[in-house]
Amino acid sequence: MTIWVNEQIDPSGMIHACIACCDESQANDCHESFENNLSDKQKAAGWIAQLRMVDSWDDVPVNALKLD
Repeated sequence: MTIWVNEQIDPSGMIHACIACCDESQANDCHESFENNLSDKQKAAGWIAQLRMVDSWDDVPVNALKLD
């Protein structure tokens, strides 16, 4: 099973927002939203929106909103 994990990460590596789902289209839409919601100031400071894939719900951060 592939699980898509979207994260907004600050320059220190702390995850501020995380949504995980099994639907690639939904994950891509979420990633685009995460990317667009970062301000230019945040981007300049080193914030990133990251989309990654994992194989198990055990690999999803515990604070994630998990969508089926």
